[in-house]
Amino acid sequence: MHTKIYSATTIGVNAYKVRVEVDLSVGIMEFFIVGLADTAIKESRQRIRTALKNSGIPLPPKKITVNLAPANLKKEGTTFDLPIAIGILQAAGVINISKEFLKETLFLGELSLSGSIKPVKGVLPIAFDATKLKKCRMIVPHKNQHEAALIEDIEVIGVKNLVELIGYLQGEKQIQPTHCLLQQLIEKESEKLLNFSQVKGQSQAKRALEISAAGRHNILFIGAPGAGKTMLAKRLPTIMPQMSFEEILETSKVYSVSGKLGTKPLMTKRPFRCPHHTISQAGLAGGGTYPQPGEISLAQNGILFLDELTEFKRDTLEVLRQPLENKVVNISRVNQSVTFPASFVLVAALNPCPCGYWGDKRKDCTCSPQRVNKYLDKLSGPLLDRIDLQINIQSVKYETIEDKTTKVKSSQDILENVCKAAKKQKERGNGKTTWNANLSTDQIEQFCTLTPQAKEIIKKVFEKLSLSMRGYHKLLKVARTIADLDETQNIDTKHVQEALMYRSLDHMFEKKGY
Repeated sequence: MHTKIYSATTIGVNAYKVRVEVDLSVGIMEFFIVGLADTAIKESRQRIRTALKNSGIPLPPKKITVNLAPANLKKEGTTFDLPIAIGILQAAGVINISKEFLKETLFLGELSLSGSIKPVKGVLPIAFDATKLKKCRMIVPHKNQHEAALIEDIEVIGVKNLVELIGYLQGEKQIQPTHCLLQQLIEKESEKLLNFSQVKGQSQAKRALEISAAGRHNILFIGAPGAGKTMLAKRLPTIMPQMSFEEILETSKVYSVSGKLGTKPLMTKRPFRCPHHTISQAGLAGGGTYPQPGEISLAQNGILFLDELTEFKRDTLEVLRQPLENKVVNISRVNQSVTFPASFVLVAALNPCPCGYWGDKRKDCTCSPQRVNKYLDKLSGPLLDRIDLQINIQSVKYETIEDKTTKVKSSQDILENVCKAAKKQKERGNGKTTWNANLSTDQIEQFCTLTPQAKEIIKKVFEKLSLSMRGYHKLLKVARTIADLDETQNIDTKHVQEALMYRSLDHMFEKKGY
């Protein structure tokens, strides 16, 4: 007898329907799985056979053929254990499910040898695209039910084992659809462990981070060891607005397909990824035989922090160039090309020279100009051109640390200003936030209106610093964010002058003559 069960797989963060066709015929008891399946799927024969036996349902003594269609679509993982098992039981007549129910339902789940149903990767993106696949119901592992239930238009049935599922399908057991209350899942932090009020001095660096958070600008910290670069970077998430529902879904989908959601059904906080400098290109951008997201995509709607930037391999850093510009990362393989989202704020930190004290006011640098040049040559000009804010950080003096009289802004104080600037950008985008860092050329012409005095300064700077068009646009975007923080319509002289302060590498090279 022949039957058809529906399941789905993910490529990138998009879902694709898979028909699990099962045929039982007279012959030697054999079990075949075809349809471009990977090793994990082919091994499901042993898992399914044992899971059914331990659930009190031995496999029928017939030849079993399973086809995963379409046959030209790559399939991987253990997601198809459950639909294959249900297809065998339906074809054998052990259960009798109506054709209408099967047509409306997606089955997902991995089987253990005991017959329990284990969680799988990629449930959220499949639930997100279920209506596009013309399905209105999903049967998923119990531990994945809240993840799938985030999508309101889908009826989600969470099951713990095969016996429970068979009872439900036969109408002998009632399982209520899972409902998810988003507000209960979003963690409201009454107090943050990290706060800008803990940072003494570094007023310019804090201001730069405020601008970065307000306009989603990439930022580079240059300073001596122990000056506070990492400490400042770790506090950037505390001044970024809470994620919207769309951002939560976008980020959670990436973590779902990579199997990193853990016990949480979704990501409610902006991710802060901090890969080690020994990371490979595939680890940073993503890759593998069946491409998986890398650190770039795992930082979606959050922060990618690269500490000791010059310690990364140059070819590894070069993979950042396209994602920083296009906000997506494309991974090409022989048989397919996968696109992952990559909209993040890059925060990088480096020492200005091998000894770490070039330009430091408290300790002299021991490096020769040639050694400094060789050290900084690891960073390509096109990559640095994509970083909007470059900040030179000096070591904090003892008097500043012991100063109890100067009031230090807290993260909440800064966040209020950031939210005001974000609101202005949302108004310009007609309800959808278009961050200043992502403005197109046409939008720059439309929104970055300069006063006559500001135009004169820009003209002089363009020639003196030999700015590229990208560098020129970056300068305008940063000035636009500063004007938004000041709640002014036009970009004035002071906004341009402040934006120029955040090009430390240009000023340092000009001063040293390198």
